[in-house]
Amino acid sequence: MRHLNKVFIIGKLTRDPDLRSTPKGTPVCDFGVVVKRKYTTQSGEKKEEPCFLEVVVWAKKAEACHKNLTKGMNVFVEGRLHLDKWESKEGEPRSKIKIVAENIEFLKRE
Repeated sequence: MRHLNKVFIIGKLTRDPDLRSTPKGTPVCDFGVVVKRKYTTQSGEKKEEPCFLEVVVWAKKAEACHKNLTKGMNVFVEGRLHLDKWESKEGEPRSKIKIVAENIEFLKRE
């Protein structure tokens, strides 16, 4: 059986990108994106369902994101899903799915 791990989203930044470096000096940038699903209920009521996602970008693309993106901007992200796992301070297992960006397009504000 073949597997495919590919994600395409267009959304709005929920916060300014955060740039840091790995111990070996590789730039890495994190930011949040909200994507919204708009729909109409059977009764005709218009609704919006937000989905909040975390995006991580590496190397030169990370630096470009930090330099060019700000909270509220629209962005197109192409990437893959990655499961981050860690333990809390209390020793409880935690996890979060992130999008590891492979391509980023900066879009105009609406």
